[in-house]
This record gives sequence, C-alpha cells and structure tokens, in this order.
Amino acid sequence: MGERWSRLLRPYVGEPPPGLYGRSPDALIRAVGAVVPHFLSVVMRLGGDRELPELPRVRNRRTMIVEERRLVARDPDVVALTLVAADGAELRRWHPGAHIDVHLPSGRTRQYSLCGDPDRLDHYRIAVREVPGHGGASIEVRGLRVGQRVQISDPRNAFMMPLPGSGSRSERLRFIAGGIGITPILPMVRLADRLGLDWSLRYTGRHRDSLPFLEELEGFGDRVRVLTDEGSGLPTAADLLDDVTPRTAVYACGPPPMMDLVRAGVPERCELHIERFSAVPVVHGRPFELVLSGSGEVVAVGAGQSALAALRAVRPNVTFSCQQGFCGTCVQRVVSGKVEHRDHTLTGEQRALGQMLVCVSRSANGPLVLDL
Repeated sequence: MGERWSRLLRPYVGEPPPGLYGRSPDALIRAVGAVVPHFLSVVMRLGGDRELPELPRVRNRRTMIVEERRLVARDPDVVALTLVAADGAELRRWHPGAHIDVHLPSGRTRQYSLCGDPDRLDHYRIAVREVPGHGGASIEVRGLRVGQRVQISDPRNAFMMPLPGSGSRSERLRFIAGGIGITPILPMVRLADRLGLDWSLRYTGRHRDSLPFLEELEGFGDRVRVLTDEGSGLPTAADLLDDVTPRTAVYACGPPPMMDLVRAGVPERCELHIERFSAVPVVHGRPFELVLSGSGEVVAVGAGQSALAALRAVRPNVTFSCQQGFCGTCVQRVVSGKVEHRDHTLTGEQRALGQMLVCVSRSANGPLVLDL
C-alpha cells in the first residue's frame, strides 16, 4: 500500500476482525477476495427469526445508550439508532463493512451493520427494517427508545473493502444494494468518494419511499442510480452490472435472489464481494449423524440442514454468528470421523487438529464424534 493510501486509510482500518484471518499472513488477501473471483462474506441478520435459536451470552459486551432514533426512509419501516457508550469512553475503530452484535433485553442477539461515519468514535449508528410477518428481533430493536440501555459487541468485519492499489487488482468500484442492504454499503460509498475513486452505486427497492438513506445518497449525483420495482420492474443482471468489467470490484448486499443474480451475471474473473441476508443454503447435502462424546447422544442432521442448526436444537448454547463459514465463531472439535470442509477460514493446521465450522461443513462419510 502506498504512502498516500496508508495516510488516508489510517482512521478507518482499526484492528482486524478476530477469528477471520487466522495465522497465515496471506489470509487477509484470501478473505477479502483480492485473488479469487468470487467472495461471499459474513451474513447480517437484518430482520426476522428463522431456523436458529437465540445466541447465548458472550463476554465481549459493552453497554450503550440509545441517543437518537430516527426514521430514515419515507415509509415508517426503517429506523436508525445512534448508540453512545454509557461510560462516555471512546469507541473502538471500525472499517466500512463492519457489524456489531446487539444483545437485546429479551435475550436475543442479532447482527447489524454499522452505517455511520468511521471517523466518529463517539457513537455508532445502525439501522433496522421491520420485516413483515417475521416479528421477533426486528420489532424489538425498532422499539428501543432514547435513553434505553443495550449491550453490544465490539465491531468486527468479514465484508472487507480492499481498495484499488491496496490489495485489490480492480480499477473501479461498483456498489449494489437492495433495500436495507445499503447499511454496510453506505460507509464504503463515502470512503470511495473521499478518496476520489472511480465508483458507482445501483440501489434497488420496491419503491422510492421504501429506500433508507436516500436523501444522503442523492448528494452524490449521477454516481447513484436508483432502480425500483414500481418504476421499472425487477432489476436484471444487466441493470445492476452495466459497464462492469473484469477490472471492476463489485460489492453487493441484499436479499438472496438478488445476490444470486449478481453472482451469475458478473464477468469472468471479476472481483466480487457479497453479503447476504440469510445463511448459505445447503447444497448437495446428505444426512449424517453427530455423536456428542460427553453424553453419547446422537444428533441427526438432515440433508438440507446445517450441523449447527441440528446441534442448537439440542444444545442451545453452541455459539454462532455468520452462518457462512467466515467468522469462526461456531468452531467445534471432531474427535473422530471425516469432515467435508466447506469453509475457507480454517488453516490446514486447524483442520489437522480436528476443528470444524459446523455452520457450513458436514460429514464426508459416516458419523462425526464431537467434543463440545
């Protein structure tokens, strides 16, 4: 990285996200997708309560106070919350793409992207959309009031943004956001613009009134193109990826169908960074059994079910975060059995020691005996 980039990025970088890079010095490059054509990053559970039970209590917590709550779309579904430290201390630095765990009064824990300014260490900003028909955590977060206390984790980042000339081979940046997927993209847009990079944004939603932070984005002029279902129908790959070449880095966050469309439409060897709203679906899965070494209990894992989901049905305290094989939170030790590793996070040494990320990896054949 050149001196200019180092100087400009110093306020943004902070510490690397724990558990993501491992020990290998080139793991950062692998993680952020600078040498691979397709990269799928950590999930942000922006709303809804689906397959998995709640997260257990963890040590990494900080008490915050809700300083402000504000509607950030013309419809009332999206609320931005500004959080300040209860002790008044300076907050941890973060890089665009980072998220925090929010530990709710009910015991639920959900992950939300930081969508404020990384230069501001006196507060964090998150935004949440109430997902119709899902309820649960999204309603609870939206219901937090000014003055209310809530606990959060330190920021961590598995949706990293390598810049042209600093670990990325790209020359241009294309951002793609669907609805509330704008939250991790917004700080990236600001940073790209501040650094004078060649960037553009395609922002999609049902209609303009449903799009969060639209007024903030309008200040960037024709770099931002808004595509609504109401105005032009569902966006196509051509709409989202116009003028994208193999020298363009694409950063996309949105609902799974849109992300699948982007993945299928990018040019060969295009640098692609994706963040989904849901866990990665199980592909070509076969049923198998987990045996818990301490108790001898046998846990059946269905063909279309993750080992994590099956485990948490009987052991709710098994921790998890990203559900996509990047953060390393759900690692478990396999005492015996052959693992089909489906992650890109564990090193060869970790795999040799029997470690397994149960959110994505499976049995290669036969039962797996776990030491929980």
